[in-house]
Amino acid sequence: MPKIKLKTIINADRKIVFDLSRSIDLHKISTEHTDEEAIGGITSGLIGLNQSVTWKAKHFGFYQVLTSKITVYDAPNYFVDEMLSGAFKRFKHQHIFNSVGATTEMIDVFDYESPYGIFGRLADTLFLKKYMKNLLEKRNKTIKDYAESNKWIPLLAINNNLK
Repeated sequence: MPKIKLKTIINADRKIVFDLSRSIDLHKISTEHTDEEAIGGITSGLIGLNQSVTWKAKHFGFYQVLTSKITVYDAPNYFVDEMLSGAFKRFKHQHIFNSVGATTEMIDVFDYESPYGIFGRLADTLFLKKYMKNLLEKRNKTIKDYAESNKWIPLLAINNNLK
């Protein structure tokens, strides 16, 4: 069962980074290359505890549908999303946020299991783990870019009553 752990240092307030990490709209931006769209559940804004989102995206030339749910939520420190249905046998994605001086240390722990037994494990070794790591790194780069600039303001203004 592969596990991907990433650490990203972001020069921004932890609350901003936390909210960007649960923004459906920013997720869509970070996955434009996969034609990802939210088609069910929470389809825009910020997702929260016990809420789910269903995504449709193109991976490896095929459209796939995946539903995940926020199962643990402790703002602005931590949240977990877990797959309810989709291509994986299971996944659990932990999002951890630590204040380190004026920066935020964002840690992702993505723990998943591929279907199809030995064939799934072979796919993990040959390409899937690297593919998933690249998707997460692209997402984190987008979060960092938005958090360290003023790009985050329009995304979070509606949800946080900012002007």
